[in-house]
Formats: sequence, C-alpha cells, structure tokens
Amino acid sequence: MAVNEKRNISAASVGNHGHATLAAMQFVAGGCAGFIEVSIMHPLDLVKTRFQIQRGPDDPNRYTSIVDCFRKMYRQEGPLSFYKGILPPLLAETPKRAVKFFTFERYKNLFSYDNYLSQPVVLSLAGLFAGLTEAVVINPFEVVKVKLQAERSKFTEQPSTIKTARAIVAKDGFGLRGLNKGLTATLGRHGVFNMFYFGFYHNVKDIIPAYSDPTTDFFRRFLIGLVAGTLSSIVNIPFDVAKSRIQGPQPVPGVIKYKSCFQTMALVYKEEGYFALYKGLLPKVLRLGPGGAIMLLVYEYVFDYLKTTF
Repeated sequence: MAVNEKRNISAASVGNHGHATLAAMQFVAGGCAGFIEVSIMHPLDLVKTRFQIQRGPDDPNRYTSIVDCFRKMYRQEGPLSFYKGILPPLLAETPKRAVKFFTFERYKNLFSYDNYLSQPVVLSLAGLFAGLTEAVVINPFEVVKVKLQAERSKFTEQPSTIKTARAIVAKDGFGLRGLNKGLTATLGRHGVFNMFYFGFYHNVKDIIPAYSDPTTDFFRRFLIGLVAGTLSSIVNIPFDVAKSRIQGPQPVPGVIKYKSCFQTMALVYKEEGYFALYKGLLPKVLRLGPGGAIMLLVYEYVFDYLKTTF
C-alpha cells in the first residue's frame, strides 16, 4: 500500500475520531497487547535470562538445555519460580507497549510527511525510533527484573520487587550504575528489534493479500507476525546478551567486569567465542516469535474494536 493511501486512511480515521481519541485508542490497544504477551510468555523470558548470565562450562549452576533449566528450577526453586521477576514487566508492559505502538504511529506519520522516503524505509525508521523511545521507558524495570530473575532462591524467599528496586537505588542511585544500568544495550536491543519487527510485518502484510475468511486471515497475520518476531530476535540478541551481563550479577562480587554495551560484547566474544553472543537464542525465539505475533494481533484487533465501538 502506498504512502498516500496509508495517509488517506489515517486521515479518515482522524476525521471520524479526532486526534486525541485515536491516540488514546492506540495507547490502550498497545497496553493490552503487552499485558497479554507478558502474561503468556514470561517463563521463556526468564529461561533466556538464565542462559545469558551463565558464563561457561565451569559454571556449577550451568543449564544444558531449556528442559534442563525448567526441571532444575522446578526442583530447586519451586513451580512459582517460572514467574520470578514478572511484576516489573507487568507494571511496565502496559505503558511500554502503549508507548511502542503509539510512538510508532507518530514516527510513521512524521517520516512519511513529505513523501521523500519510501514506505519500507518509513516503517523501518518508525520502528527504530519507537524502539529507542520504548527502551528509555522500560530500562529501569529491566534492571529490577533481571536481578530478580538471576536469584536462585525459592520464589517465596525472594525479596519483593519494591524492596529490590529500593536496594538498587540505595546502593547505586538512579544513574547508569544503578536503576538505569545497561541503558545503551537496552537502546540497541529495542531499537534493532523494532526496526526489523515493524518494517517486516507491515511491508509483508501489504504484499500478501488478505483473505475474506476471518479465520484464514487471522492465521495469515499470525504467521507474518511470527516470522517478524523470530527474525528480529535473531538480529538483536547480541545486544540482549550484553544487557543481561551488564544488569545481571558480575562474576566477582564488587568488581564491575561488564561495563558498557560494546565493551561487554567484545569481552564475551574474546572469552567465550562468537556463539556466546547468541546465548538464550532458542528460548528468546520461542518467546518473541509467537509473542511478537500475539502482540501485533492483539493490538490490531483491540484497536479495530475500539474504532468500531467508539
């Protein structure tokens, strides 16, 4: 679909609902998408983090597979351990995904304003800047989440989310050594992911014709979203590994080994090899492949419902 056609559709929507109402609908739909995705897929996010913070064959707590990780966590930490660290993303996901989808629409309108850029470039740039904006919102929650996910104690013995956040602030403050630790890696992770995620989904969805049957068209959109989430996860995972290493426990207590995004990538590559930058890829893909599809579909269906209803 051409830029002009998309702009005409957007203008028609604005004419029916008004800018403020349309923005509110995008915000609500994005929040719903994030809440549902996290509620379903969080255990795989936790497993991904556990793989990313383990350092090599000498790690006494090493997991050998996803199944091994789930089994050990269940036996040693209890069944509730699969939801360690879920409160920070739940608290953050509504504003985070709302910001993601809302700012994507704003950036898309901005970059397509003068017709200078092609539609694929507009969508990719809008995704990149939406991801960067999202990263700034989510990073403090990520710092708390990773700290909780890294804990090997039983779920019932773990400090609360609020207590963990207070301890981080009391020790290191709000800056780049405290509650905003790993911000550059988070910017890279979300910026790269969303650039590919939105760019791929919207361009491919416009190429593959829609089906008149709602069920068939649902699976068409789900499959495109699945591929978009999978490819984006593969491309951005080195930033994700760097983020987990910076925000997770350091190898030597009191000594900061992983200091910055690219320094961490270089160090992981030097000490553990190239494939260490892809640790946690399988649980990440298993989460964000279908999770990415769930988010896009929930967003589109909720947004369409709100436009039709209100």
